[in-house]
Amino acid sequence: MKRLLSALLSTLILLALAPAALSSPGAHGPNGEHLDGAATSSTTGTVPRVETFSELFELVGSLSGGELSILIDRYDTNEPVLNGKLEVQYKEKKAQAKFHADLGDYAIDDEKLLKALSAPGKHALLFTFVAAGESDLLEGTLEVATPVHADHPSRWRWWWLLLIPALAVPAFIVARARRQSNRGIA
Repeated sequence: MKRLLSALLSTLILLALAPAALSSPGAHGPNGEHLDGAATSSTTGTVPRVETFSELFELVGSLSGGELSILIDRYDTNEPVLNGKLEVQYKEKKAQAKFHADLGDYAIDDEKLLKALSAPGKHALLFTFVAAGESDLLEGTLEVATPVHADHPSRWRWWWLLLIPALAVPAFIVARARRQSNRGIA
């Protein structure tokens, strides 16, 4: 009888811990990146980004909220460069950026360009920037990750499969103990 109780207790502990073990997502960093997988570049993640620089300017852009938002600083001093003219080219598509004085960024909201840039993959961009009598061409790559589909099977959905052996083992043990006790009585 002690063996029966011990086996039942072990099975119940296994049953209680199995869903948590199977559903745990693994180690994550502060930005949600997987630390237990292959290393990824900083251009991938939840918000597609592009970063580039030249001797004059440095540029950081992010694709979110229905626009490509771009910040431009002087390379030497990190001083924001405001009220310039910025054009972005992707393949044959070009768009002029609008300067937002309140945020200090340049924004592209051209629907055709944004649709092309939103597709998964690497997008080579050419930025033409003119400000205060200076001009520069900057090249950068915007990398858009492939979205994870809702129908993609994840391991936490299948934890219930452990219930079959977890319930079958105690049932087998109980049935065996009953047979043995019935033999002893007869």
